[in-house]
Amino acid sequence: LAVVIGRICKDVPADKAGDVIFGYTCANDLTARDVQRTDNQWARAKGWDGSCPIGPWIETDLDVEDVRIQGRLDGETVQDGDTTLMVWSVPDLVAYASQAFTLLPGDILLTGTPAGVGLLREGQRFDVEIEGIGTLTNTFRR
Repeated sequence: LAVVIGRICKDVPADKAGDVIFGYTCANDLTARDVQRTDNQWARAKGWDGSCPIGPWIETDLDVEDVRIQGRLDGETVQDGDTTLMVWSVPDLVAYASQAFTLLPGDILLTGTPAGVGLLREGQRFDVEIEGIGTLTNTFRR
């Protein structure tokens, strides 16, 4: 689940987070594990071209307290969870991030991923489906 910030903000209390959120969309947070294992930090492993596709659109009217999130690899469900299982709630995430950074309109915060992370191979298709938003589909190329 990707949280899209709608206005500039800093030090937002959790109970005011809704005031700065524009909406929500799907995100596929990809990591080049081979690079991650050899670098001392993760910038290259998570920052390569195409590493974090988002979409298919931004949903501006969604209650994300109990939303199902699924990941399917070539049509087979490999991740299945919901937002009630998140370590941090969306308001807490916005509050925490805004303590460290000034958030700007269009900034995107990713909330995490359900269990079931795995390796992808060239040509495989991965679908991220979030209840109330839709499905983001990616076919992988190396």
